[in-house]
Amino acid sequence: MKPRVGQTLSSTVDDTTVIVVRAPLTEVTITCGGAEMADPKSGAAPGTADSAQMDGTQLGKRYADDELGIELLCTKPGKGSLAVDGNPLPVKGAKALPASD
Repeated sequence: MKPRVGQTLSSTVDDTTVIVVRAPLTEVTITCGGAEMADPKSGAAPGTADSAQMDGTQLGKRYADDELGIELLCTKPGKGSLAVDGNPLPVKGAKALPASD
């Protein structure tokens, strides 16, 4: 799938829902808990969870891969872990603020 900015994706194995904040220019496979994520309005069939990819997602956290150019915002947490093309998607770190001496 080629995700687009503003697109909502939901997991087919748990409650996780994300919004695409930054999308790559190429086709990628976004998964949660080992199953491909889908548009919540599409009525996708339930997927099969991979027990090795069930570390969970956190509400309000951004998950990003700068090399791929993708960033997802978690709007509903769940038990599955996010991955892109089989690679785990880490939580994006906070930007350091300038010192206010």
